[in-house]
Amino acid sequence: MVMQAIAPAQTEQPTLKMSFDAYLDWAGEDTHAEWVNGEVIVFMPAKNVHQVVVGFLYRLLSLFADSFNVGQVRIAPLGMRLAHSMREPDILFVAKTHEDRLTDNWLEGPADLVIEVVSDDSVRRDRDEKFREYREAGILEYWIIDPRPGKLRADFFSLQDGEYTLLATEDDEWVNSAVVKGFGLRPAWLWQAQELNPLVCALEIEGMTAVIQKLLEKVTE
Repeated sequence: MVMQAIAPAQTEQPTLKMSFDAYLDWAGEDTHAEWVNGEVIVFMPAKNVHQVVVGFLYRLLSLFADSFNVGQVRIAPLGMRLAHSMREPDILFVAKTHEDRLTDNWLEGPADLVIEVVSDDSVRRDRDEKFREYREAGILEYWIIDPRPGKLRADFFSLQDGEYTLLATEDDEWVNSAVVKGFGLRPAWLWQAQELNPLVCALEIEGMTAVIQKLLEKVTE
């Protein structure tokens, strides 16, 4: 199924107008903001549920990427420089073949996989603006995770012939990444992230069993 951008209602975010160079001078290492077409969008502080899901996915994906040496995983607020913006995805994965895009200051160009975890203030940004921008930038895989109470929605997109195709949703038992070969997860884990151990979950990922068993042995020594 080919998906088009969705534009739900949301509250306006505070913005500042400045050039990209001015933005670089203004922003510090701990600043959580994005520069888009001459405007800076300042983010609201994240809620606990957002941080729990981001932390779980980061640990799970990092464990896989490090174990098999397939690429680098980064977490916000690292900037991703695209044609007309500097985005700060919640999580990004850069394949081994594209690691030269990682500079000392930011990612120069698109990541291979981007994961955005939806907050109250980011619905339109994640589902509409970034959907279109990431598609046009050629980001091969885009996950949109909404863990807010009453929502619990997950959309996993793969870029096919210039359009995002829906790979799976929260209703699927398992989803395999199209970009990080061999990596996958149960969408249901996302709503239980507070209670789950990423090491234990990784045991269900094909090829990770032997790696995790060795790690667990070291932990219990």
